[in-house]
Amino acid sequence: MHIDYHSSSIRQLRDQQTRFLPREKRLEQIENAERFLNEVHPERNYNYEFVCFRITGFRPQNALIEKINGTDLQSDLISFIEDLSESVDLVANEMGQPVYTVEELSKQFNVSTKTISRWRQQGLVSRKLIFEGGRKRVGFLNSSVDRFVKNNREKVRRGEQFSQLTDEDRKEIIEKARRLAQIGSCPAEITRNIADTVNRSVETVRYTIKRFDKQNPEIAIFPNPNGPLNLEMKERIYADFISGKSVETIAKRYVRTRTTIYKVINEVRARNIMELPLDYMDSPEFRRKSAEKKIVLTEMPASDGSTRQPKAPAGLPRYLAAMYDTPLLTREQEQYMFRKYNYLKFKASRIRDELSQGTPKATLMDEIERFYEQAVKTKNAIVKANLRLVISIAKRHVVASEDFFQLVSDGNMSLIRAVEKFDYSRGNKFSTYASWAIMKNFARTIPGEFKQRDRFRPSPEELFAAQPDQRSDRYSQETEQERRSEQVNRILERLDEREQQIIVSRFGLDRGTEPLTLKEVGEKMGVTKERVRQIQTRALVKLREAAMAENIELSDGLWDDVTGEIE
Repeated sequence: MHIDYHSSSIRQLRDQQTRFLPREKRLEQIENAERFLNEVHPERNYNYEFVCFRITGFRPQNALIEKINGTDLQSDLISFIEDLSESVDLVANEMGQPVYTVEELSKQFNVSTKTISRWRQQGLVSRKLIFEGGRKRVGFLNSSVDRFVKNNREKVRRGEQFSQLTDEDRKEIIEKARRLAQIGSCPAEITRNIADTVNRSVETVRYTIKRFDKQNPEIAIFPNPNGPLNLEMKERIYADFISGKSVETIAKRYVRTRTTIYKVINEVRARNIMELPLDYMDSPEFRRKSAEKKIVLTEMPASDGSTRQPKAPAGLPRYLAAMYDTPLLTREQEQYMFRKYNYLKFKASRIRDELSQGTPKATLMDEIERFYEQAVKTKNAIVKANLRLVISIAKRHVVASEDFFQLVSDGNMSLIRAVEKFDYSRGNKFSTYASWAIMKNFARTIPGEFKQRDRFRPSPEELFAAQPDQRSDRYSQETEQERRSEQVNRILERLDEREQQIIVSRFGLDRGTEPLTLKEVGEKMGVTKERVRQIQTRALVKLREAAMAENIELSDGLWDDVTGEIE
């Protein structure tokens, strides 16, 4: 029985008729109510006295004058018919005409069951009938269906034009919605745009997106506006903000208020600031009142001419030749740069101690980021001025079987760590400390590599025997490449959009692009390097599972680099 009647008088009439009226009379009143339903105009108002007369054939005595809106009356009459039919235990096979279930009517008109439910609200009369098995279900008499079609030809025609969505149709709608959401469109705009593009009703598109978001909350296009935002959603909001999207645009996309968006931005920003590496070499002069003026605002000492700027040797690669464009630092310049670098991190660290993650102040975060950016710029200048030191040491350690550029790369990392750990207050030259750090790293890594190579180095005969002829024609190579590309695309579809972006960027899967480092991907997406690593690890696990499900050989060349990241 329905409880959501708009008119309490019609509900009372339902109670009286179901309790005291004989079965034959109830059947008669069901037919009267259905005929009256098809005559009701939504814009008009009806007296209850007249409504009762049309259903029962008599006018109630001493009834209160009650006006019922036409739209509310239609809804109440539909509920009245269903409730009376349920009370008389109508059997579907005994109705004397065809009876359809919701599913059968959906197939007959080639529309969704949701469309049938919408038609019921718009005047398609249903009854509660007993079907095979003794179960009561909603059913539709053929006469009721014909009457609705006759009075609503245009509505039925529009419904028949739109067949039920296939999986490909749903996928197309979701992909279009995600692309439009990424550029900042709000849900209403996206729904209308897609409905016009794919020639579907607005309601169909809206329901498809809503259903997808409900089934996939982690990658929802429009997160639940009443539910909490998870960490990944917050990071996406922050990434949108720092990429240049306005707060208004982001608020529309995520169906949130501007205040909520500002709060999320500050929260993520504060968390990122808390993760900044602000270790520094302390000095008593940092706590003096005039420290910033003397350390940061003063200009770097000019070169005294004692350091000669050498010319780059002929024939050097562009990367190595560019290092000779940066002049070496004098002792005074070196002291100035390291003092400034550590003082900037000292200031950022002190201000960060005052920052509250619960209610972070934007002014404090601005100051921290300003000092940190200056510190990074100073550090890069120190590293750039000492890159030639790495080259000179690498040349002394390289051998015929060693990759020179790999040594330079390892040496550069040692140089960066040396800048971060160097205590300038002791008065030593940085080049001495950095040389020791670089050579110590080479001494630790190079012997180990030689030992590993010697252990597994085959003889020439073994090497020749172990290498069968793998040559193939051009067509076979192209076919193999296409097969691998299809494998990659198929398993990448198992990842969400963010995971795909990280995997493609990290391993250079787009044609013509080079692999990026964790830091470069993080800067591109607006998240920390560690967060990129976490998402990458999760994505690689998914890829391995997808490869196993697809029966793709993990030892294939396609996986040589990817699976290595998991190990």
